[in-house]
Order: sequence, then structure tokens, then C-alpha cells
Amino acid sequence: MKNTPLFIEKRPEGDYAVRKPNSQRASAVESTQAAAIERAKEMAPNAPIHVERVRHTSGGSPDKWRKL
Repeated sequence: MKNTPLFIEKRPEGDYAVRKPNSQRASAVESTQAAAIERAKEMAPNAPIHVERVRHTSGGSPDKWRKL
């Protein structure tokens, strides 16, 4: 059985949402990106997790995703 990926996105309120693809509502909301990643791992341990970049780095900018 294939695991559905989860996405960690920064919300306008400043916290982080854990979402399934094409979902209208967040599956979970956490105050920090690290907490959202841990929550996603608890929800689906074997699912791929894609994290929204929130800063500019040499490897990407905020419009890119990184896969854990």
C-alpha cells in the first residue's frame, strides 16, 4: 500500500500546518516547523514528508520544497 505524502506549510498566522495533498483543511497545526515535522512523522511514519522552505539558502528559496 502506497503512503500518501504529507506537506508542512507555513500559515499566515505564523504557525505550521500538516496537510495531505489537495486538502482544504490541515490535518494538524503546530507552533513550530520542527513540531509540525514530528507530528507528521507520528501521523504517518512511512509517508514522504515535504517541507516548505521558509528562508533563502544556497540550496533553495521559499518557493521550493525539501523532502525529508
